[in-house]
This record gives sequence, structure tokens and C-alpha cells, in this order.
Amino acid sequence: MITASPHSRLSPVISDWRELWRDAITDPAELLQAVGLGHRSDLLPADDAGFALRVPRGFVARMRHNDPTDPLLLQVLPQRFEHDQVDGFTSDAVGDMASKSGQGFLHKYDGRALLIASGSCAVNCRYCFRRHFPYGEEIAAASQWHDALAQLKADPSIRELILSGGDPLALATHKLAELSHGLAELPQVIRLRIHTRLPVVLPERIDEAFIDWLGALPLQKVVVLHANHANELDASVDAAVARLKTAGATVLNQSVLLRGVNDDAELLALLSERLFAAGVLPYYLHQLDRVQGAAHFEVSDSRAQALMNTLRTRLPGYLVPRLVREVAGDGSKRPL
Repeated sequence: MITASPHSRLSPVISDWRELWRDAITDPAELLQAVGLGHRSDLLPADDAGFALRVPRGFVARMRHNDPTDPLLLQVLPQRFEHDQVDGFTSDAVGDMASKSGQGFLHKYDGRALLIASGSCAVNCRYCFRRHFPYGEEIAAASQWHDALAQLKADPSIRELILSGGDPLALATHKLAELSHGLAELPQVIRLRIHTRLPVVLPERIDEAFIDWLGALPLQKVVVLHANHANELDASVDAAVARLKTAGATVLNQSVLLRGVNDDAELLALLSERLFAAGVLPYYLHQLDRVQGAAHFEVSDSRAQALMNTLRTRLPGYLVPRLVREVAGDGSKRPL
């Protein structure tokens, strides 16, 4: 059902997350028009550097109108800087391909395995460390997760399974259920961790069918959200988080430190406070993965450490995320 809403200038209210997904903005000119910047075609590069724009209209509605420096807009709008060739920035910034041991199956850390569950996202973040990942060849959900389940069965040391992507919640709930049915035969897997941006950018995805599936899982459940700025969070995100917690999930958040978006102690403190008000615990603050096309977002280590020192004086310890970098070949995230 579709009804008009007085609160949105972008679209009517659509109740089904799949319709909202299909209704996402994919044209940079349309995005600028939607935020009152239709006259600023000078902001756009000649092309999207091989990484198409995609952003749900509900997320666009949280952007500041007529502001080319809006922190949500900067995360999704193609920039001419993405064409710059910068030393040290590569297509596989965190060594995903070297840690691949099966179709969409990455084994970097002891006791944990990561599945590239889907190659799709509801939003294409311009700093995404997998913007060049060969998703067409590496989707673990193919063939009823057969290869992934075989890999798990062959390694009884794996106790935690991490679903990533793309975004694993891009998959229909029945597809996720195929995996959980297979996990029922693997008692060594005691915990399922889902890394997802959808509850933030498309909170309608956390629907009744998904919560029924998640709540019925006989596993410890951790959902790691991805929000970088307090303005990304609104009442619809709060409601999605509440549903996740009702289903028995521990809900954490990881952010990326981004120049021009959140590289400010006041903004980072506001994000932590806003997350906690929604029932989410700050987890990681990542230094930028040095993926080709994202160099303009990089913040120096010295600046990052200074920001963290300020945060520690302003926030209780449980609201201070851990500043880390992922380094290819390391046995864990590297604290800074």
C-alpha cells in the first residue's frame, strides 16, 4: 500500500522494503535536485569512476537541504577526486582475495569466518573498501550456501560466522533461512554476526518476517550497524534497532573516520550519544581502508589519535569506540 506523507518531499510512504530498494535514487543529477542543489552540476565528475550511485530516498530525506557539504550527501555523491591515482591506494585494500578459501568465504581470523553473502547494497558509500570486489564470482549464497557450509563443516575451529557483503540483508529472508537451516547441523558455530547498513539507510528492511527468523535462531546474535554521523539516525532507525533487540540481538555500531564528514570530536561525541540513546553500543572507529577512489576521505593517524584523546575526556569509556585499522595479513584489527 502507498499513501501520501506530509513529512517527505521525496516520495510517498511505501511499506515494502523491496519497493523502497527499487525506488532508490541512482542518478546523481536527481540526487542534487532532491536536496536543492540541482543548479550545482559543477559538483559532479564526468562519470562515476565505475561505482554507480545508489541511495534510498528515506536516507536522502535526512540530508540538509541546499548544503553541498552535508555529511550524508558527501558519503554517497560521486566526486571528481575518485579519479585520482594515489600511491598506496589499491583495489583490494584489506587483502580479501588473499584470505579467500572458498566461494565468498573469507578466513582471516582464528575462530571466525566471513561470508560475502551478497554483492548488493541499498546504498553505495563512496569510501567502500569493497567497491572493486569481484562480486559476480564470490557470492556465498549461491547454490543454497553449499560451498560455504562445506567450508564450515571442514573446520570445527570456527565458532563465529560473520555475514557481510555488499549487505547480507539485501537477501530475502527466505534466503537467509537457507543458511540457518544448514547451520543447524554445525553445532560448533555458536554465534552469528551480521554486518549491515540497511537498518540505518533502509530501516523498513527490519520487517516482521526478518524479526521472526532472527528471533528463532538458536545462536548468539550480534548485529553490527554502520553509521558515521548522528544525522543518519532518526525515529525509523530507532524503531528498527528496537526490533532487533526484541529478537535477542546485541546491537553494535562501527564507523569510518572520514575527512569532511565526521573528523571532529564534537560530531563523534554526538554520534556515540545518539547511538546509545537508540540502544546501540559504539564498537569500532575505522581508519579509512586505502581503497582506490577514496583517498580524499583520508584522515591522518595523528589527527585521528588527537580526536580519540578528546573523546576519552568527554565520554564515559563505554561510549568511546576503538580506533583501529585493518591491515592485510594481520591476525586482528590493529589498534591505533
